[in-house]
Amino acid sequence: MQKIKQNVKNWIKSEKGKDSIIVIIVILVGISSFYLGRLSKEDSQNGLKIEYTGQEAAALGSIKTNEVNTGQISLNPSIQDKMTNNTEGSYFASKKGKKYYSIGCSAGKNIKQENRIYFKTPIEAEKAGYSVSTSC
Repeated sequence: MQKIKQNVKNWIKSEKGKDSIIVIIVILVGISSFYLGRLSKEDSQNGLKIEYTGQEAAALGSIKTNEVNTGQISLNPSIQDKMTNNTEGSYFASKKGKKYYSIGCSAGKNIKQENRIYFKTPIEAEKAGYSVSTSC
C-alpha cells in the first residue's frame, strides 16, 4: 500500500501528472455545467398560472352611485379595460391579425396587451373570423 501511495504522489508531482489533473478538472466542470443547464431548463414549460376571482365584483364596486341614478355609468378606466379585453379567456388574438393563440403559446407573446382580444373557447375565436395559429 505504501508503494502505491508513493507512486501516486510522485506521479502527481510530475509535469505529466499535473497536466492530467488539470484536464480532468476541466472535463468535470464542463460536464457538471452542461447537466446543471439541463436541470434549469426542464421545468420552464410548467409555468405559474395566476387566476383572479371577483373581477365583476370589483367592477361593480367602482361604479359611482350618483351616475347609476342618472343612467350614465362610468367605470374606473383600468377596470373598464379589463372588462372590454375579457382577460378571462383561454385563447387570444390580435385585433389586427387573423390567427388566435392559446394563453400558453409563446408565438403570441409579442402581441401588445391593448391589441389583444380574448376568447373562452376556440369556437368563439373561429366564429369571430380567426383561425388557429400553426405555431402552437
